[in-house]
Amino acid sequence: MRRLLARRMKFHLLGAFLVSVGCATLYKFGIAEARKRAYTEFYKSYDPMKDFEAMKAAGVFESAPPK
Repeated sequence: MRRLLARRMKFHLLGAFLVSVGCATLYKFGIAEARKRAYTEFYKSYDPMKDFEAMKAAGVFESAPPK
């Protein structure tokens, strides 16, 4: 029973480190990179003036009334 805590602590620290690195890697490649690609694809064909005119025509803005 001597040094039981120290032995178990090494095992659990290593396991926690590996799990956290695995989760970070899965998040980066599963979510973050996919989100970056989605933003890139969206902004390739995004026209802010066209979007503004559509919102203006819909009456979204108080400072820019629809014509």
